[in-house]
Amino acid sequence: MKKGFLLLFLNIILLSCARVGSPVGGAKDAVAPKFVGSNIDTARINVPVDTKELKLYFDEYIQLKDIQKNLNISPPIGYKKILPTTMGNKYILIQWDENLQENTTYNFNFGNAISDLNEGNVLPYYNFAFSTGEKLDDLYISGDVIDGMAKPASNTATPSTENKKNYVVGLYQEKDTINYSQKPYYITKADPDGYFELNYLSPGEYRILAFEDENQNSVFEAGKENVAFAKDKIDLKSSISGMKLVIYPSKKALKYKEMKEATGGAVMIFEGHPAKVDVTALSEKLKDYNVTHKPYSDSVNIWFDAVKQDIGIRQSENLKFKYSADGKEGEASIFYRLNPKNEMIGSSVESKIAPTKNFEILWNYPVQNIQTEKWTLKIDSVNTVPFTAKISTEKPNKVQVSGDFQIGKKYSLTVPKETVQSYYTSNPKSYQFNFEIDRAENYGSFNLIIENKPDAKFWVQFLNEKGDVQFSKFSDEASHNFNEIKPGKYLLRILVDNNGNGQWDGADFTNKTFAEDVYIFPKEIEIRELWQNKEVWNLKSNSTETPVLNAPPNVN
Repeated sequence: MKKGFLLLFLNIILLSCARVGSPVGGAKDAVAPKFVGSNIDTARINVPVDTKELKLYFDEYIQLKDIQKNLNISPPIGYKKILPTTMGNKYILIQWDENLQENTTYNFNFGNAISDLNEGNVLPYYNFAFSTGEKLDDLYISGDVIDGMAKPASNTATPSTENKKNYVVGLYQEKDTINYSQKPYYITKADPDGYFELNYLSPGEYRILAFEDENQNSVFEAGKENVAFAKDKIDLKSSISGMKLVIYPSKKALKYKEMKEATGGAVMIFEGHPAKVDVTALSEKLKDYNVTHKPYSDSVNIWFDAVKQDIGIRQSENLKFKYSADGKEGEASIFYRLNPKNEMIGSSVESKIAPTKNFEILWNYPVQNIQTEKWTLKIDSVNTVPFTAKISTEKPNKVQVSGDFQIGKKYSLTVPKETVQSYYTSNPKSYQFNFEIDRAENYGSFNLIIENKPDAKFWVQFLNEKGDVQFSKFSDEASHNFNEIKPGKYLLRILVDNNGNGQWDGADFTNKTFAEDVYIFPKEIEIRELWQNKEVWNLKSNSTETPVLNAPPNVN
């Protein structure tokens, strides 16, 4: 008898300790949680403005994943608590402190945060809306966010959404002054294919903005995040569908950032790609120096001989400068200490050279003079052969070596010390660069005919699968030949210099200036050995120019 009671007691204990979960065996649950009710009445209107929480009930235990990233509340509410956190619940609880606005529809968009506890079945893009007024606002804007720089989708002539990004689309109320450093009044996230919906909108005038929310704070950061916008406001009186927002890299506002020690002196760093920067030293000790700045580069180098002028040798010294960057003036300083390891260093760009290409050497200083009469070039390490060398006009730190190179032969170039001169220094040691001339059959070629070419000059560019520019031609011609291309798959694009400043300009949201035109070839280019590809590209059928109510990469 006692034994029977003991067995019954143990069974009760085991049953009471059983974990709530899926039974062993049977069909796997593939159904997402279902909403069954809330603390807001079913009409969801005339909700008191002093309401301080929202509670949503579901038919099974749920969990919230990445709720901070997924949840968007329009208009924004500064919530203080969300449940469930780590443990499962059959409800979601959101609490806040502030009073709600009168006659306003609030929309809680949970993205893909809600899933059941056991199987993880997601309730996708669940929305819950209520109004403090007499009706729910029911206008909407829907459409697609498209990456204007992405690889085209297969068999289409439009930019692709293959590269899944974290795109946010928002509306700001039209005002005399709009604070874009705050979250949009209405906000949503595009799905992985770029489709978005802004729901429960009230009539009014708005500014629309889409951006790649890299830091996931729901606020656009110029220069760091890609952007699409409309120049004109939206007067929303009826719903809008099919809107296309083409997103591009954005331009930073011009500002000085910092100074730091660099090889050969110091470097002054800006944001916003200034076209022209003038720098003047204010420190009396620094009398002999040179300044180099490539237009639209963020870096300005200040070269000087620290040893000769006794600067920063025994201790750090405060060097002061004034600058004028595109007319914006200011002062900057650096506590400079000479790095004794800094010296002029050279390295070869490639060791295997295409038959008609130059051998190239990159230096970490701009090259002012080369004494090629002291250099020697040998073929197969035996015979000395003639050559010519020159400093690149586009990149002053590059030296290009050419000659009557023979296919399949190996060459050795000797550069003695102190035969490459820069500001206040020269190469302190000798270099021997070895390279080989590759065979023509290891390369392919490509001929491009452009129909309806841009009126302005443009860049035709080949990008490899990593997105690096491999070939680039700046021209206004309709026909282009690319020879000695390494086999592989490439993206072909055209960037247009609409404003004629010699560089491609991204979207300037501050000044409501769209990005310059860009065209993406509608299919991947495959280059094979000994193949000659030919394509005719009609730009009118493949344009990502900014359309109405749309928004419309850096070339260097």
